[in-house]
Amino acid sequence: MDRKREATGRRTGGGTARGDSGASRRRGPKLEDAILDAAWEVLIEHGYHGFTFEAVAARAGTSRPVLYRRWPQRDDLLLATLTRFWQPIAVPDTGGLRDDAIGFLRNANADRAPTITFMSVQLADYFRDAGTSFSELRDTLLPPGRASAFETIVARAVGRGELPDVPRPSRVVNLPFDLLRHDLLTTMRAVPDESIVEIVDEVWLPLLGMSGDPSPPPA
Repeated sequence: MDRKREATGRRTGGGTARGDSGASRRRGPKLEDAILDAAWEVLIEHGYHGFTFEAVAARAGTSRPVLYRRWPQRDDLLLATLTRFWQPIAVPDTGGLRDDAIGFLRNANADRAPTITFMSVQLADYFRDAGTSFSELRDTLLPPGRASAFETIVARAVGRGELPDVPRPSRVVNLPFDLLRHDLLTTMRAVPDESIVEIVDEVWLPLLGMSGDPSPPPA
């Protein structure tokens, strides 16, 4: 009788839904990675409106309860997905404040232009429903207590003696990236390189009490 019940259990899947058989073999970080990969694909294809537990579970080959146990609310899953794919921008260390600033803005322009355009379109409903903005979302995605790129760049310049060690408003320190982001959001395309140089040479460095482009004027 026991063997008969065991055989019957095997034929019926032991009471486990067939759709979860693949997920049952993926556990821990491997399962979460698969779910977040699927969530990113759903977000890209369908935007925030189509970003549902049902759609993500179906794409990941698992069940909604598996998602609920990890992310009780849809926005919890959204933030986890964005955090996984929101990679930090490389901060150059060229030995000079101006070159560090321009280099970082160029890296951000190349890396963030498509991402910001995508997020502005696909997450428009999220920003409206949550009453938040792209900049607030960015701050949420940053690791707690981590210095911003321009805080790091300015601290290095102070350490090299390029800048005096005095208090500076956060708005002034982070102004170059804020201006770049504004242009990206306004035009929905990459910022021209001459605009990046202008932000640093004609706006930011004078605010810090420094001159811009050190190269001599043409004859």
